[in-house]
Amino acid sequence: MSGFILSAFADEIDPMLTTQMNILDKHGIKYIEMRGVNKKNLVEHTLEEVREIKKQLDEKGFRISAIGSPIGKIKITDGFESHLGLFRHTIEIAGILDTKYIRMFSFFIPRGEKPESYRDEVVGRWRRFVDAAKGTGLTLLHENEKDIYGDTPKRCLDLLETLDCSYVKAVFDPANFVQCDVEAYPEAYQLLKKHIAYIHIKDALYKDHSVVPSGHGDGKVRSILTELKKQRL
Repeated sequence: MSGFILSAFADEIDPMLTTQMNILDKHGIKYIEMRGVNKKNLVEHTLEEVREIKKQLDEKGFRISAIGSPIGKIKITDGFESHLGLFRHTIEIAGILDTKYIRMFSFFIPRGEKPESYRDEVVGRWRRFVDAAKGTGLTLLHENEKDIYGDTPKRCLDLLETLDCSYVKAVFDPANFVQCDVEAYPEAYQLLKKHIAYIHIKDALYKDHSVVPSGHGDGKVRSILTELKKQRL
């Protein structure tokens, strides 16, 4: 597809970077959304370890499409200061790996409670992420993960429009919307389309929320990709 770069979560192949790159090479994919590497999450690595990872990537001609970070993937009731410190560390990692995207989340909501009750806390924490990333040239990507504040299209839109920041955009994950019993297309797509900067090609079934090969579920992946291509022509 013209204008699209294909990337992969390579840690679903193997925990070790060398094997990840060898397999992706065979399929002509040279970009990784780096999440797990060398047996731990990327953001758990020291900066010196990240420099070694970058050296390995450069030697094999690989680039990082985004950091698949766990930032915002804690309970909204958990302490925040150490997590903000981890985010600042992630910003440094992004600089070393020469990527402009960090994928993030909007905090798990206590089971049985209304997400709206925690809206102000979610927005306040995200404003601190935004402030920390100011001037870095990075784009912060919010993913619609199940059970976080922004797991429905309306709450995703609320967060994005409330922050009103040019470097906060959406990762659109059709499977995650299906697992929340939301219509990924056209409902979610139409609501969020002007904010989408990145997409996960994933699919799932409404009947049991299981993840299935893309195009074999209820996420209408083909329709979404077709619309995104038209939008960028």
